Amino acid sequence: MRRREFLTLASAAATVAWRSGARAQEPGRVYRLGNLFSAPREAPHQVALRKQLWRASFIEGQNLWIDDDGYGLSADGFNRHADDLVKARVDVILAGGDAAVRAAQRATTEIPVLALTDDMVGQGFVHSLARPDGNITGVTILAAELDEKRQSILIEAVPNARRIALLADSEISKPEHLQALQDAAHNQGMEVSLHLVARPNEIAPAIDAALAVGAKALNILASALFFNNRSIIFERVAAQRLPAIYQWPEMAAQGGFMGYGPSIVQLYRDVQSRQLLQLLRGTKPADLPVEQPTTFELVINLKAAKALGLNVPSVLLAQADGVIE
Repeated sequence: MRRREFLTLASAAATVAWRSGARAQEPGRVYRLGNLFSAPREAPHQVALRKQLWRASFIEGQNLWIDDDGYGLSADGFNRHADDLVKARVDVILAGGDAAVRAAQRATTEIPVLALTDDMVGQGFVHSLARPDGNITGVTILAAELDEKRQSILIEAVPNARRIALLADSEISKPEHLQALQDAAHNQGMEVSLHLVARPNEIAPAIDAALAVGAKALNILASALFFNNRSIIFERVAAQRLPAIYQWPEMAAQGGFMGYGPSIVQLYRDVQSRQLLQLLRGTKPADLPVEQPTTFELVINLKAAKALGLNVPSVLLAQADGVIE
């Protein structure tokens, strides 16, 4: 079967699934969704999620209320807003990133929480992927495994480099994970410098510090902190002419040099939306397995590479799923 034919059939099947989901709505009920996100309401992945809800006949302003105050929150605002959502008795709380999920976990053990974050089991949000055994479920994005894969790609992209830097979120990065990344780089003949940050205002100075110690490339480790402050990173690495790789392929499309991982838009559109519908239809979070991404994309931005004065090896370009001219 051709790929286009397969996608057409998959799209038709998805449409049937959405329509069948709509039949489970309770007439006259307004479903209430609470949010805990650093991302703005109009972020592409948030728009994709709402479009899928609309397709399933959950219409904002009719039978659906969406918490607008839960977008664009700072890390300091998660706990306060989580308490507000519990008082409002929303039907489901959606949370992105460890800090947001932790705030929801602290605030309630009853309201279902649909999360997307780096390591659901490792951070203690669920008992296991197959059986969450609590009020939290969602998507875990294989952060630790993909950080090492991204590092290997980065080293391949800058073959003349002898030192790379790791930019890590000190709130979520475990010492053993950071040590494993450093050991992997050493095994590839690289010297490594580690730069830990916890707040947005620490990001630019950390990048400057990486350059100061001679780093020729930067591995931006998986973190909602870095995704939500990517404009700071893009600006600083461009000014310092420092090649960097990011956790989402969309970040290359937005101006970064390279991105490798699952598509955040696809995860919200196809996975989180389906999980959310199941929760709204009455499935208990404890009975809804946590899912992992199954497809990964390497996107290389040649425009960014040119600005960095970098010639990307042809072998790596041939491996890319997307190349931005």
